[in-house]
Amino acid sequence: MNAYMYILRCADDSYYVGSTTNLEARLYQHQMGEGSNHTKKHLPVTLVYCEEFERIDGAFAREKQVQKWRRQKKEALINHEFEKLPELSMSRSSRASTSSATEYGV
Repeated sequence: MNAYMYILRCADDSYYVGSTTNLEARLYQHQMGEGSNHTKKHLPVTLVYCEEFERIDGAFAREKQVQKWRRQKKEALINHEFEKLPELSMSRSSRASTSSATEYGV
């Protein structure tokens, strides 16, 4: 049975990250206000990204990983801008010191 990690865009422009073995049924639950407290309060929702896995444990692990990401990194994933993900994985302080070093020719 396949499993899915998915990202929904809510009516308030927030993102919800989840995982399921039945994507169609889970999306229906979200739209009916039965999916989660967050999506229930911010209907309607739109599916903006999905990844398929062979097992639910893989989808769930990916869900937990993506949930920790900042909005900008989630949007790079949603927009298939995969080349931006490594830079967006760096902490803000790491990016700032890299920028300073580059700026001064280091």
